[in-house]
Amino acid sequence: MNKQDAENIKSKILEEISKTKQSINRFKEMSKPVAPDDAIGRISRMDAINNKAVAEASLRKNREKLKQLEYMLQHIHDNDFGLCASCKTPIPPGRLLLMPQSRYCVNCAN
Repeated sequence: MNKQDAENIKSKILEEISKTKQSINRFKEMSKPVAPDDAIGRISRMDAINNKAVAEASLRKNREKLKQLEYMLQHIHDNDFGLCASCKTPIPPGRLLLMPQSRYCVNCAN
């Protein structure tokens, strides 16, 4: 991978880390417990509980993404950065720009 591609990917990773941290904070707020004494009605309470579960799933997903992004940022200057973790073929820079947390090529990711 050339130096320019690595710098572009690094800036994309930093941008994605920032966005993901904002999403995590938003989902933390949305996944707070629904108080049983809220007078919002039975159906509305069920909707609130369902929305909380969706927010918790999104929170877990974003925390995992953040962990992967931070891993990629720590290893961006490694000699094998940009190589598929499975088959060791180069991952196209376009894929890394779209999904900077990706450690696998398209074939191995499937």
